[in-house]
Amino acid sequence: MTSQTDHAESVRGLRQLRRIRVFYAGGAVLWAVSAASAWWEEPGSRPMWVSVLFLVVFLGLLSLTSLWLSQRQGARTGTPVHRAAPRGMAWRHHADA
Repeated sequence: MTSQTDHAESVRGLRQLRRIRVFYAGGAVLWAVSAASAWWEEPGSRPMWVSVLFLVVFLGLLSLTSLWLSQRQGARTGTPVHRAAPRGMAWRHHADA
């Protein structure tokens, strides 16, 4: 059984992976636009190839982050999300009139 600190660190790690995945996706979109723009103006130029290189780097980082996130979420499927009481329990304790 894992301790509370291990669970908190795991949740924090998943949250950080989700945030960085959004950052990498944004970077990939921006570099794709930059590569398309450079290709449109002058195909085969050095700025186009640099943009394509950065696009490949960001796509690789995005892929790795998505893979790690799916693996870490798959390992946590059997654990409950939280241990709070169900919301529907309060009305059952009232006395009938």
